[in-house]
Amino acid sequence: MYVDLNSDLGESFGSWKMGNDEQILPVVSSANIACGFHAGDPLGILKTLQQAVKLDVTIGAHVSYPDLVGFGRRNMDLSQDELIADVLYQISALDGLAKVAGSKVQYVKPHGALYNTIAKDSVQAEAVIEAIKMYNPALVLVALAGSNLVAQARQAGLKVVSEAFADRAYNRDGSLVSRRLEGAVLHDAEFVAKRVVAMLKNGGVESIDGVFTPIQADTICLHGDTAGALEMSAAIKAELLTNDIQVRSFCA
Repeated sequence: MYVDLNSDLGESFGSWKMGNDEQILPVVSSANIACGFHAGDPLGILKTLQQAVKLDVTIGAHVSYPDLVGFGRRNMDLSQDELIADVLYQISALDGLAKVAGSKVQYVKPHGALYNTIAKDSVQAEAVIEAIKMYNPALVLVALAGSNLVAQARQAGLKVVSEAFADRAYNRDGSLVSRRLEGAVLHDAEFVAKRVVAMLKNGGVESIDGVFTPIQADTICLHGDTAGALEMSAAIKAELLTNDIQVRSFCA
């Protein structure tokens, strides 16, 4: 058995530091790198890309609504043409820097509000799908496991990878518990590590209200910007290896 581990990286902006890219990159097999719309500046993004290349980590475009102030966590009612252009712009920019660093963008993972919106909004989802197909139809789309987006993107001809979250609580319908609610983010490293292994072996997790919820987890997101992120990431990888679950990119 194997699984991909991914993390959101390249999100620092000028003197404002976000995450622990240098410490997280050796743990993961795929890096969702910011493209400047929700976070990240060109120099920081390039440095993260260069380190990812050095460690042979697969590179993905972490595309977002144009929302630096809100860190991409605010919903935006964009036209299809606007959203297509925004996504194309971000993939193109990151792929250009990745080329300079000696690699390329191999997948797309939407960020924050865009990620959650297109999981259920077929109109905005169509725009993101169209942008990916226009740029490079061979790019993989990372989507919330069990969401409508998975089937919609596959029907449109894209390869889709279903994503689960190591440190997030789930509702019984497979959606993520809102960050605004208590218990939405899990902080116990040992508990989360064992939960990830159980998720993979049992095909699901216990929801926040105690109901078993099926989850197809092809890739697991490790957040690098939460309290104790480094310890949790190391614990998860160690628990996976202890249970003979290999860590490797879905693009390998």
